Amino acid sequence: MLTVYDAADGVLVAREGQHEVNAASVWVDLLSPTREEDRLVEQALGIAVPTREEMAEIEASSRLYQEGGAQYMTAVVLHQADAPNEPPGTTPVTFILAGNRLVTVRYAEPRAIQIFLGRVQKRDAPCMTGVAVLVGLLEAIIDREADRVERIQAEVDKLSQSIFGVKGGERTRALRFDVGIRAIGREGELTSRSRESLLTLGRLLTYLSHVMSERGDDKPLRARVKTAQRDVQSLADHIGYLSTKITFLLDATLGMINNEQNSIIKIFSVLAVALMPPTLVGTIYGMNFEHMPELKWMFGYPFALTVMVISAVIPWLYFKRKGWL
Repeated sequence: MLTVYDAADGVLVAREGQHEVNAASVWVDLLSPTREEDRLVEQALGIAVPTREEMAEIEASSRLYQEGGAQYMTAVVLHQADAPNEPPGTTPVTFILAGNRLVTVRYAEPRAIQIFLGRVQKRDAPCMTGVAVLVGLLEAIIDREADRVERIQAEVDKLSQSIFGVKGGERTRALRFDVGIRAIGREGELTSRSRESLLTLGRLLTYLSHVMSERGDDKPLRARVKTAQRDVQSLADHIGYLSTKITFLLDATLGMINNEQNSIIKIFSVLAVALMPPTLVGTIYGMNFEHMPELKWMFGYPFALTVMVISAVIPWLYFKRKGWL
């Protein structure tokens, strides 16, 4: 879908279905574009619109470059990460700065774009030039990343309290450990994808800062880019801390599971040792030899039972005293 946004009275006016680019057009948004829409934009602005395969390339030279007088910048942005039943996903978004106009190419709908449009309609974000729209979009994306990092922080804190505060029986603990491992894996995946997104955003902002200096863009806009760079760096540092904490929680959970298993194995081992003496007594008196001293004895049966009980109780008391049970 091709949408052209014109700047008028400090807001953006969307024109869907009208593909011509006029003097007031500052933003051309391509959402899952067709080949015909790509060709229309290429002819109108004299640029080459990258394909989805080209946007997915991971080399820095394929994501940040200049071609035909236009600046191409691609960042990885998270989408659908807040849906409870949807796994977090990433999508590349390409920003093309062609003179005074911005072209965005994307194949998903990150919520940050709608947040930016809402700010523009409230006149809370400058949008009279393509570079101003680009800076506003990046700020909205970074705000979403910050919200996501805060949510991860809250979830990790809950996981920490849940893991180290596990009480109840063996079945309850095992169930909670299983749920905890799944939650840790989910948060670890989201943390990994957030780190990837922040890494690409940091590179894009560094490149954009140099481009804006060469273009001689307004100092307030360049100052906002510098602020965005610091925000991304602080978020990257915090997401690194959360990643380390998630790894610690995973190791701690696996360690607790091993301790539970070792306790069970220890109980079986102690029981096996404790039952060896009565088993030996029972085996001796279960032999079918004709000449046995206690074979004709009236108290032979209760005597054998008493010996078996005593031989089982003594190891049990010894193990309890040693703290092995």
